[in-house]
Amino acid sequence: MNLNLKRIIYCNLAGLALFASWLWLSVWSLIDDRIFWFFNQFITSDHPVWVNFLAMVNTRYFDAASFFVLLAIFAWAISLDPRTGRFWRWLGVGLTMLVVAGLLALATNKMTYGHPSPTLSFDNVNFLTDVVSFDTKDSDRNSFPGDHGLMLMVFTAFIFRFGDHRPAIVSAIMIAVLSAPRVMAGAHWLQDVYMGSLAIALVVLPWVLCTPIAPSCVEAMERMAQRLNLPGARRTH
Repeated sequence: MNLNLKRIIYCNLAGLALFASWLWLSVWSLIDDRIFWFFNQFITSDHPVWVNFLAMVNTRYFDAASFFVLLAIFAWAISLDPRTGRFWRWLGVGLTMLVVAGLLALATNKMTYGHPSPTLSFDNVNFLTDVVSFDTKDSDRNSFPGDHGLMLMVFTAFIFRFGDHRPAIVSAIMIAVLSAPRVMAGAHWLQDVYMGSLAIALVVLPWVLCTPIAPSCVEAMERMAQRLNLPGARRTH
C-alpha cells in the first residue's frame, strides 16, 4: 500500500513549524534584511563584473537554461532506472509532476496574503535595471511565495520519490543554486523561498507522494502503454 502516514505527519509538522517560526519569531525579518542589504551594496557601477553576472542569471534566458538543467537531471534519473518500461513509467512521473506543479501555481496565485520584494520595500536601494543595459528581474510586487523555489521543490520531491538518490541529491542542490539569483538581486526575500515555498511543499506534497495518488497516476500510464502494446512497454504475464 502506497501510504506512508508517518512521513506525511513528519513533513507536515516540519512545514507547520516553519510557518509558526515566521508567524511568531522575528528571526526571518532580521535574516531577510541583512541578506538583502549585504548583496544590494554591491549592485553599483563599481562592480561591473558582478552586476552583469547577477543580471544575466536573472533573465528569461537563464530561466530557460535552468529548465534544461532540470531536464538533464530528469533524463539522468530515467537512465538509472533498471526496470523495463521505464520510459512510460517516467512519462507518467513527468505528467503527474506537471499537473501537481500547475495546481500548486494556481493555488498560490489565489493566496490572499502577499508582500512586495525587498527592492520595493525599502528606500534608497540599488536596482539592477539601473546599472545594466538589458532586461533583468530585480523586483516583484508580490514575491511571496517564491514561485521558482516552489517549482524546484516539486521537481526535487518527485525525483526523490521515484528516482535514484544521486539525481535527487543534485536536484536538491539545484534548489539553492537556481533560486539564489532572485534573492541576491532583491526580487525575493529569503523567507519567500525557505519559509513560504518550503512550508507549502512540506504540507502539500506528502499528500501526493506518500499516498496512492502519484503512484496510481504513474501506474495508469504504464497500464495504458501495456494495453496499447506501445514500444518499450513492460510486459505482464
